[in-house]
Amino acid sequence: MTINKDLLGQLRSLGLIAQVSSEPELIDHLTQGSRTVYCGFDPTADSLHIGNLVPLLALRRFQLAGHKPILLVGGATGMIGDPGGRTSERDLKSADVVKAFVAKIREQASRFLDFDCGENSAIVVDNAEWTENLTVVDFLRDIGKHFSVNAMVQKETVKRRLEDDASGISYTEFSYMILQSYDYTILNQRYDCTIQMGGSDQWGNITAGIDLVRRMNGNQAYAITYPLITNSDGTKFGKSMGNAVWIDAQRTSPYSFYQFWRNCADADVINYLKIFTFIDADSIDKLAAGHDQDPGARSAHVALAQAVTRLVHGDEGVDAAERISEALFTNQLSQLSASDLGQLAQDGMSSSQTLAADISLIDALVDSGLAVTPKGQVTAGQARKLITGNAVSVNGVKIEDAEYRLTMTDALHGRYHVIQKGKKNHHLLIHAIE
Repeated sequence: MTINKDLLGQLRSLGLIAQVSSEPELIDHLTQGSRTVYCGFDPTADSLHIGNLVPLLALRRFQLAGHKPILLVGGATGMIGDPGGRTSERDLKSADVVKAFVAKIREQASRFLDFDCGENSAIVVDNAEWTENLTVVDFLRDIGKHFSVNAMVQKETVKRRLEDDASGISYTEFSYMILQSYDYTILNQRYDCTIQMGGSDQWGNITAGIDLVRRMNGNQAYAITYPLITNSDGTKFGKSMGNAVWIDAQRTSPYSFYQFWRNCADADVINYLKIFTFIDADSIDKLAAGHDQDPGARSAHVALAQAVTRLVHGDEGVDAAERISEALFTNQLSQLSASDLGQLAQDGMSSSQTLAADISLIDALVDSGLAVTPKGQVTAGQARKLITGNAVSVNGVKIEDAEYRLTMTDALHGRYHVIQKGKKNHHLLIHAIE
């Protein structure tokens, strides 16, 4: 595979470089041959979220540029918890829970790299492999002796915790830096790994690892960090209605995932196209020009939603998301499959209800909160007014009969009723299966 000699420049043009150690030497290092680079992912949940796409896709960019990526899953460090980005102690998970998380994350992360491309094939490792049998005495004598406490407390992640948390930082989380540094040392020994990537809040941990590699292995190593992504308004990236946007389709449906990208702010869309897709620069420039000329067309947003959803959920995920979106927009709900409606149920669709029996449309409008008056009251009278005023549809059909009842006979696929008020307010009701 041909080595891309301007990889750092390209990453910087995409906004993916925050800090680089020994940049002139690193540029030479990257251009003189294929290198091994790693990034770690701690199993803090049973799924990765869209913030994790930044390092995953960055590793893929390194691989496409002729280098070998290592994806490290933190079966050991996940038991400790990284103090970075936090103002209080993390709740520790049990060993069984962490192992289950590791298995899920290993499978998810593996989708984004090529594991069968010769010498540059990606590998996945778990740092529990070299820490589970490490004794306390060996840890202190062989590894801990290389760390100065004075230097450790000056690292940004530790310093911030000491300043922001009245209770300080536990020795458990304080030791996280040593464990991460040891990971780098082991990967350097076993795989000649010489580059570690991470978020900008990991700079202190990664540079501590560089020092440990030098002390224990006598080798030169390097650090690259990417900026922590925020929205243009400064809020935390990766939240939808206050909830994390997950990669696991059982936690965030492909439809909801697609809509997150489709509805991002105008000021963010071009930046996200650069970071989260492999669309070439010329095409992004054209999308940016089209967006400036006609923002209402949202062509850049659609391209973003399609590209990221395809990366995570494949063509089927894109097709389902666009089919659901079109059906809701046009109120042609009969075209939705049971699986499509299941996605809407999974997403809550304005707090969907499960019905134990048939229900009147008036009661459904009241229970759902759709029958709200201009003064903010939810009443049966308002529900009746909406129905007789031709403002309510059920499964895409206008209903003007105030006595109408929602039955399994009339339900989509024998289970689902989608109530629509006006153009944008939807509520899903689901008949329970006995």
